[in-house]
Amino acid sequence: MSARDLIQEALHSLEANKGRSLLTILGIVIGIASVIAMTSLIGGIQNSLVNSLGLNAARMVQIYSSQELTESDIEKLQKLVPQIEQIGIVDSAYTEYKTGDKSYTVMAQGVDSDMLDAVGASKLVAGRTYSQAESQSGSRVALISRNGADQLYGNEQDALGKTIKVSNGEVQIVGVIDGGSDSMGSLTLYMPRETISGLFGDENPSFPSVTALAAEGTDMDELCKTIESKVRAMKGIEEDEYDSVSATSMKSAIDALNSFMGAFSLIMGAVASISLLVGGIGIMNMMLTNVTERIREIGIRRALGASRRDITAQFLAESSALCVTGGLLGVLIGYLLAWGLAMFASGSGILGELGASGQITPSFSIATVLLAFAVSVGIGVIFGFYPARRAAKLDPVECLRYQ
Repeated sequence: MSARDLIQEALHSLEANKGRSLLTILGIVIGIASVIAMTSLIGGIQNSLVNSLGLNAARMVQIYSSQELTESDIEKLQKLVPQIEQIGIVDSAYTEYKTGDKSYTVMAQGVDSDMLDAVGASKLVAGRTYSQAESQSGSRVALISRNGADQLYGNEQDALGKTIKVSNGEVQIVGVIDGGSDSMGSLTLYMPRETISGLFGDENPSFPSVTALAAEGTDMDELCKTIESKVRAMKGIEEDEYDSVSATSMKSAIDALNSFMGAFSLIMGAVASISLLVGGIGIMNMMLTNVTERIREIGIRRALGASRRDITAQFLAESSALCVTGGLLGVLIGYLLAWGLAMFASGSGILGELGASGQITPSFSIATVLLAFAVSVGIGVIFGFYPARRAAKLDPVECLRYQ
């Protein structure tokens, strides 16, 4: 029997029992759709969380020393460690902003214009960044993240030109950036360091930290060790002293996030795959029922010259056709479900609560789709094999006698 004949016979058999076939493949459809939707949505959330850290997050290094680093220390460190592309002091301060009946926690980041790229705050969505002249003069201008702009004003364009009260004064929003880790009820503003100094006094002090941006292709673990060694030598700090020095790469945090999300995706995929197992059992049940109902047909085919291999192939083709149909429907439904869940998560503010910003874009992996589809075909073969072999082993004479 040719492959074409097998396919035609399989499709004819499924068409003859449309209702039963649809109910049988339901488990496969649910399983494939769940796997595609969950893995795509989790991948989209993972990408959004990583993007919220900034374009250059993997190359950022936070440097801490119990003996405060001065501007001259930083200049010297950049000369001693050529792998450092940019380095500077970033001031952080916290305050509260109230508008109407809503209250927001504001984290003000004092970042000079030449360091915006290093902290991942240079990718504009609307407006402009502040200039070097504005940084030096302490102009009361600020950048806000897209998520912060959406929280306050509904969209990015409406945020431009608005003012926000920060500690002892106001700053004007001149640009909206893509990124930031604002959750619901919190805002991050980037402004010149001189502006931070003018706005925050002793009641709300700012806390300086040193941020460095590594050159492309740098081994971040080795760079952190080198920076720690150089800072200890500069400040005369021994490793066994109470004073401490640390250099922490954002790459380790990103790797940990990727590892966690990968494990979470694997667990969710495994849970969703239970539906595939249930669907496989349903297919075996249907095929066993088909064998019982078609005993006389099997006998006639054997009498006309069909071999056991032909009978086995026929029933395997039918079970495989069921799973292929279920796989195709599952992929389509999973794709639509992933986009629906992504739109719901973005619109409901769940994304902001996780610390990301912007919209979730489901991350569809061709490999995942192909794997899910291959698994559905494999289920058809595995769970259809026993009924097919059972049909092939029937005695043709007894089959013809069957009423």
